Amino acid sequence: MSATSLTSSDSGATPAPHVIRPADRVPMPQKVGYGLGSMIDLWGHWLYASLAFHVFNVFLGVAPGLISTAQMIKIFIDAASDAIFGWISDNTRTRYGRRRPFILVGGVLAGIGLPLMFAVGRGWTDMQYFMFMVISTAIYVPVMSCFNMPWLSLGSEMTPDYHERTNVMSIKNAIQKAPELAMFFAAQFTTLAWFHDADGKPDILRGAQTYCALLGAVMVAVSIVMFMTVRERYYEKLVAHSQTHIPFADTLWRTLRCRPFRHILGMMLAYGIGTAMVSALGYYATVYYVCKGDIALATKWNTAMGVAGMVFGFLGIPFFNYIARRHGKRAALALVLSLAICAFIGDWWLYDPERPALQLLACGFVAFTGAGFWTLYGSTVADVIDYDELQTGQRREGSFAACQSWISKVGIALGVGASGWILQFTGFDSKLPVQSEHAIFMIRILLSGIPVLGLLLALISVSRFELTERGMAEIRARLEAQRGAV
Repeated sequence: MSATSLTSSDSGATPAPHVIRPADRVPMPQKVGYGLGSMIDLWGHWLYASLAFHVFNVFLGVAPGLISTAQMIKIFIDAASDAIFGWISDNTRTRYGRRRPFILVGGVLAGIGLPLMFAVGRGWTDMQYFMFMVISTAIYVPVMSCFNMPWLSLGSEMTPDYHERTNVMSIKNAIQKAPELAMFFAAQFTTLAWFHDADGKPDILRGAQTYCALLGAVMVAVSIVMFMTVRERYYEKLVAHSQTHIPFADTLWRTLRCRPFRHILGMMLAYGIGTAMVSALGYYATVYYVCKGDIALATKWNTAMGVAGMVFGFLGIPFFNYIARRHGKRAALALVLSLAICAFIGDWWLYDPERPALQLLACGFVAFTGAGFWTLYGSTVADVIDYDELQTGQRREGSFAACQSWISKVGIALGVGASGWILQFTGFDSKLPVQSEHAIFMIRILLSGIPVLGLLLALISVSRFELTERGMAEIRARLEAQRGAV
């Protein structure tokens, strides 16, 4: 069945309001249990990346190009290990399901390993720090894949309902605001008086080690709670009894042959690369432009920006959920991307040393649109998997999670790898307490300009996405006629 046949009936009158069947609703404890996984996902993947420049460049003096290169290598390894664990997860059969055992083991090991990512000494050479970063991440990354691929896969199989999927992702992204705030607070935590040395200067390395140990303990506890609360609806009612083995080659190539998936993958890739390339610039704009090199003051603003991001992100989730219910996910995604373009253009004026509080709006507007983007993206992936099941007869959530991760992380790796070199290109010098006017100008212009280009490409991609609410209702009816309800 072609995508065209699924969307051709969508012209004409607006459909009647959708009512979620009681059997399709996911109980709130399961939604919350699934959403708690965002703590492991966010801290395990991004806390290290968010602190890497702060610890290795600002405190230890490592060249930013080496740091971003190590980060790029990390993401390439991550992409490969994700493909492996996505495939293994799809083909696993246990009494506890095919996702939950990996969520438990991977989450526990990820929490234990997080503080070890900063287990370095002082006075090492740049190359010694670089080799430690590469080797430690090469060990840690597969552990995160063990958790992350089954967790992402589980999000696409919790309900067959078009709008309940968005509700699941809304709860998940609402819970995610807490670990996001913890990430914004991370830099300030490392400069607390507890970690000052004999000269009264903050020992940022010791602060990072302590903070990661505390969050790692939370990750261990969360993985246990998740294992006890979440359920695998499709595994219990369909996969365990009838699904055949999925070849490893299908994880990438057969998945990429799904046309709707290619369109949303292109959207996500453009969004991810565009924002990853300037991932370091916002921090440096705050430290060296707004706060004139005062790192302690900048970390306080960073925490305040995290609070603003959490508040605006909370507001973005119900707003874009409402737009999706009224006008469909494709229209909601187009609105997200359009508003995100406005937000990044606004960064030119919102990073202002005369009015530093405007930074709160800069972070808030980006968080508002980002919350909407990831809520709708996760919900849309579940729709694509239904479309694929109708074509192939198999539920391959792990394959889709692995494929999107593999492709997106390779792309984002290039963006992250470029970020440090982009910073060097601006003329930034970590040895200078005050940066040149040229360096500040380049940081500001690139912080606004690069993401806008990526977002425009993402808009083009989402405009070509075929699956609509009526089309998904038809897909569900055909699937249930073939293999029964789940």
